[in-house]
Amino acid sequence: MQAFAGGLFSAFGHNPTFVICDFGGDAQFSPAALESASLMMSVQPASLVVIGDVSEKDKREMQRAIREDVLETSRYPEIIYESSSIAAKPVAENQFQVKINGRLSLHGVTREQTIVAQVTPDGEILRAEGEFSLRQSNYNIKLISVIGGTLKVKDELKFSFDIRTNKS
Repeated sequence: MQAFAGGLFSAFGHNPTFVICDFGGDAQFSPAALESASLMMSVQPASLVVIGDVSEKDKREMQRAIREDVLETSRYPEIIYESSSIAAKPVAENQFQVKINGRLSLHGVTREQTIVAQVTPDGEILRAEGEFSLRQSNYNIKLISVIGGTLKVKDELKFSFDIRTNKS
């Protein structure tokens, strides 16, 4: 996940990148039965960690702020995504372009969220990679600002993922 700085002094701010360290779920995908594909993912927002070229002090403060002030992980300890429909089409041998329509439950709000992914089943491994964006305000998430509002996080967050899973 990447957040972007805005405001008068945004050139001096960070565009922090967060990694999700604790997540799980269930994916059903068979190239022979694409219409029956499904996805359910659960993310523990308290597991977000700042990575990149940021001082340890800033990392600690950003992680504290995202957990306590933004996502309020003590009140909302889980983020859930469940697919409602999946459309997949082959784009190369053993590679599919997948459009996942579903519902994202985040910060006490559930909304429709579409995710587009490149899916590659390879023997016992399924790989999915892609990107999507969301607006924090759609989920009643307070936008963080500091220095009297002259440095603030923009409303839109960008998510990218590269997930590999084994068949079970």
